[in-house]
Amino acid sequence: MASFIFKRSLWMLLVLFVVSGITFVLMHQIPGGPFTREKNLPEAIQRNLEAKYNLNEPLHIQYFSYMGDVLIPVVTTGEFERSIENDYLVNVGVPLVGDNTTFRWMNFGPSLTKRSRTVNDIFRDNLPVSAELGFYSLIIAISIGMPLGTIAALRRNTVYDYASMGVAILGVSVPVIVLGPILRYIFGEVLRWVPPTGWADPFTGFEYKVIPAFALGFASAALIARLTRASLLQVLNEDYIRTARAKGLRASTVVIIHAMKNALIPVVTILGPLFAALITGTFVTELVFGIPGMGKYFIQSVTNRDYTVIMGTILLYAAFLVLANFLVDLIYAWLDPRIRYS
Repeated sequence: MASFIFKRSLWMLLVLFVVSGITFVLMHQIPGGPFTREKNLPEAIQRNLEAKYNLNEPLHIQYFSYMGDVLIPVVTTGEFERSIENDYLVNVGVPLVGDNTTFRWMNFGPSLTKRSRTVNDIFRDNLPVSAELGFYSLIIAISIGMPLGTIAALRRNTVYDYASMGVAILGVSVPVIVLGPILRYIFGEVLRWVPPTGWADPFTGFEYKVIPAFALGFASAALIARLTRASLLQVLNEDYIRTARAKGLRASTVVIIHAMKNALIPVVTILGPLFAALITGTFVTELVFGIPGMGKYFIQSVTNRDYTVIMGTILLYAAFLVLANFLVDLIYAWLDPRIRYS
């Protein structure tokens, strides 16, 4: 197992470097730059800004300089960064000793279009909101999807099966950009059960969060339901299930103890990427419900060609994805003792 973890860790680092390299090259192919505006800056100021942020260097030097800032820890003493255009100070770091010594690691740099903030500041203030919304939506997806899929499998070709799969097809067919405004209008504007937009402090104000979480998690619940049904139907036809029934075990014991554990393996396969997608992929939901998460900043960063925000967000999301897939591989061995890693 230790050898497997070590090899997978090296592969995860390689994947992150490949993703970062491709993203870095592609984002520089977008016409214009972070300082391109409807009213262009004077050429001298634009050159100074490009020199300040190393945008006048060759592309490969920019890339390795950026990745060095992200990955290499640096201890600094009394070093601050001053903007050319605005008179502000940005201290990017965590105090170590005294007031002037800082430890800098995972420094994604300053935002090129919101130069009063660093990318780390944006992550600190907005990423927890997206993560909380994704967490609630994942709980809703599992809570709805697995029972629906189980009922459909145990009541195959009955009205329960057809109703469960009908809900699943509806969830797959209706995107968040359609479902979100409908739910907001019905429950927020007409019935007034919940606020139509906005957010609350972490783990409070659930009336703000239930509708956005449901809108985001409904499609995932449909996917989980369909996969649970198909997997459970296959497992229920295995010989060891017939043997368990022949021994006189109760139907609930056969399903919960013997069938569900093996039926969950394909479901867990998609839960890893699904978890990463829900934690990070809340852009449309945040825009529909006016949630101050990462969605707004990421979309604006692409529009404004804010290279540091684009790179930081893609790297962070890629790290979530590879870690989620890694955890899925470890859960496999717990669900199925026949699976061993070396």
